[in-house]
Order: sequence, then C-alpha cells, then structure tokens
Amino acid sequence: MTASESGPKSGVGNLGTIVTVRGSVIDIRFEGQLPPVNSLLHAGDGDRVTIEVLAQRDERHVRGIALTPTQGLSRGMPVTDSGGPLKAPVGKPILSRMFDVFGNTIDRGPPLEGVEWRSVHNDPPPLIRRSTRSEVFETGIKAIDVLTPLEHGGKAGLFGGAGVGKTVLLTEMIHNMVGNQQGASIFCGIGERSREGEELYREMEAAGVLPNMVMIFAQMNEPPGARFRVGHAALTMAEYFRDDEHRDVLLLIDNIFRFIQAGSEVSGLMGQMPSRLGYQPTMGTELAALEERIANTNNGAITSLQAVYVPADDFTDPAAVHTFSHLSASIVLSRKRASEGLFPAIDPLQSSSKMITPGIVGEYHYRIAQAIRRTLAQYAELKDIIAMLGLEQLSPEDRKVVARARRLERFLTQPFFTTKQFTNLSGKLVSLEDALDGCERILADEFKDLPESALYMIGAIGEARIKAPSSAEAEGRSLEETTHADDDA
Repeated sequence: MTASESGPKSGVGNLGTIVTVRGSVIDIRFEGQLPPVNSLLHAGDGDRVTIEVLAQRDERHVRGIALTPTQGLSRGMPVTDSGGPLKAPVGKPILSRMFDVFGNTIDRGPPLEGVEWRSVHNDPPPLIRRSTRSEVFETGIKAIDVLTPLEHGGKAGLFGGAGVGKTVLLTEMIHNMVGNQQGASIFCGIGERSREGEELYREMEAAGVLPNMVMIFAQMNEPPGARFRVGHAALTMAEYFRDDEHRDVLLLIDNIFRFIQAGSEVSGLMGQMPSRLGYQPTMGTELAALEERIANTNNGAITSLQAVYVPADDFTDPAAVHTFSHLSASIVLSRKRASEGLFPAIDPLQSSSKMITPGIVGEYHYRIAQAIRRTLAQYAELKDIIAMLGLEQLSPEDRKVVARARRLERFLTQPFFTTKQFTNLSGKLVSLEDALDGCERILADEFKDLPESALYMIGAIGEARIKAPSSAEAEGRSLEETTHADDDA
C-alpha cells in the first residue's frame, strides 16, 4: 500500500506541474483551481511522492513540503490534487496495529478493513464541551504519585537530556497503566529511533496489552514533513476513541521536542526567518495547535504523557519553555541522580504538579509531600558544608535531616518491570497508600537503625526489614563514611 492509497481521493482531475524542487520543498503551478492550504498532492511514478500544500504563493503557484523522499522528481512533472487533506484511519480495527503517518500498516499484519478516514487537521474542543473535574491518575511509581501526581485528562511532560531515562520511564508507565485501565492507548513516536519502536512493540505484545493499543511512528530517518504531521494523525485517532466510543485514552508521545524540531526544519525549508536560537517564529502557535486538542470532555478524557528532550540540559531553551506552559505536571529527570544510580532519576525539587494542593490530593498527602520537599531541600543546602567540613561538624538535628533525606532518596527508587533483563530485579507496582505510608515512617525516623541500602530499589516499605540483614553486611560502613565517599567522587 502506497502513501497515495491512504484515503479516498475526492478532487482527482485538478492537475499541476512542478516548477522547482529544492530538497523537500516543491513549487507547483496550477492552471485551473488552486488547491487550498493543507491539501495533499501526489507526484512521481505511481504517485509515490506525497506533498502537502503549506502556502499559496500567487494565483497560479503553491509551495508544498514533501512527506516522502523526493528522489526522482524533476521540473515539468505532472502533479495530481487529491482534493483533500492528509487523513488518518479511525475505528475499532486500528487497535493492536502499527501505522505510519499516512495510515499505512507497518506491522506486516493483514490489510486494514472497515475503517473510516478522517482529516488530521481538527480544532480543539470548545470550552463549553470541556470537563472541569480534577482527578489524580495513579501510575504505581512512588516518586511520581507522591511528589508530582498526574492529572486524569491532563498533560504531563518527562523532561531530561540525552540518556537520563525518559523512554524507559515512559515505557514503564505504559506497562503499569495500560494493563490496569480499560481505555485505549495510543503511542506516537516522533523522530525517535526505529529500534525503540520495534522493542516497544515486542514488549507490549509480551505484556498482553497490545489489543487495546495503537502505535503510529514517523522515525528520525523520515522527512521533516512526516515527523511534523504524525502527532496530528495520532490525535485524530485519540479523538475518535474519546468522542465516538466515549472511552478514556492514554496518549504517549516520544518525543515532543522532535515535533518542534521538525517544525523548525519545515520553517527553514520554506524560507522563513528564524527567531531566537534558530527556532521557527511560529513555534508557539504550532505547539498550541497540537497540545490544545489534548483535552477532557464530558464524553471522555485524553491523558497525555510526553517525553521532552532538553537540548544540552538547558531548561531555558525555548522548546522546553514553550512546552512547560501547556503541562499540568512536569517531571524533570536529573543527570546527577542518574549518575548516582537513583532510578527513576526524578529531581523532586525541580519537578512540579498543579495537583499537589490540599483540595485535590487531600491534607494528608499534601502534608507528606511538603515535608519530603522540605527535607530534601535542607539536605541540598547542607551538602556544601558536608563537602568542606565533613558530617561531624553538623548539629545533631542537621545530621538527622541528612539521614532522613538519604533514606527518602533511596526509598523513592524503584525496580522497573521493563528493565528486569538489565537489573535482574523484579518490577514493583506500589500503591499511593503504601508509598505515602513509607515516606511518613521514614520522616518519623522509624528506620534510622536500618542501613540506607535496605531502602534502595524496593517496593513497599515493609520490604526494607526483609532486605536489612543482607544490606547491613553489604554496606559495611557508617553513614559518615558513605557521605565522604560520595563527596570524594
């Protein structure tokens, strides 16, 4: 199935001619009717090249961006107007399948039948149709549920540089949540490695969650036009499940930065003047057009988890700043914590969630989360003193704060189901109740006699007592010595 077969053609017969080809940007002359912006055009042998109209240059010329490679195109070649925009397949048959941006199946499965094709260019739901309820969405991951709870029907971002565990954390959330919820899940891969997509497909198949999942990919080797539109195609599928089937949808995007990057490439190819740090001048509008479609309505909710690559770990980068403004929860992954082996490497002081208020999570949860943040913030301030003068120079009360903070840091680590082959540790799913109970007991110094390593990579707090004897032998040194060793490193 070629890109040209990805939907019915309603405007066949309107023919144009290629005037110029500059990489992925193609200028086309039409003697008759000029195709509207976002129309899909086809060119080349067997209509193998698909072009999307981005601008009408004058009464005879349009400028488009190719969504497929342009090898073999030349001036004077005929171009056919498909009569409509890019379309995505929707319907029950798309579940458990893997697609490209054109809606072609790429999982070597049987042909797709009984689906409807819808335009990928839709408006966000109007305010009157939106739901205003705020509910917590549990993930089973302690560090997230306690400190940065996600919103049911909200947007959460996983921020971090290269190699700090964004995709691993996203995959773990899929494993935990897709298996425990009855809604549909859609995974959208934008500009990431094809290896990760293939591994994810096998993992989801092994976990038995593929029947309620749809995957759609435009990988990093594909043209910028395809990477720029795949997010819209995924949202069209998500909107079908929310509005037509009244199901809750979990939408996972890896990586939203690649969407912005693809928009920047398209903008540059179209000859637009870049704005700050080389980004396109229309970045805010393009991102908002995508993000605002992710919404709660009275029919259902689209809950979105988005990995966000942060270039050079610089959180003032315009791409990160613009993405922050759309999210209800921001989970920041720290390279320093990853280097210390504290996984998931979530930085509790930089991460935030609008759900952490007494009115939403309750007084008990709010009080514990604030106590954890306060303890970890005090420990961060004391680190400089410990590095210069040693732990012995701290007051007894400050030493207790350090001991609590280090135990909390270790308790908030967790073995993942998706990394068992690397760590040889079975994954743990921890309820919010167990996570809060463990944090409260650590803050009350109940585990001050246990070695820190007894709290590392466990599930509920009760496992620390079981692990304690072997941990004590393995640790074989006091808190002071451990702190000195970390500071020397």
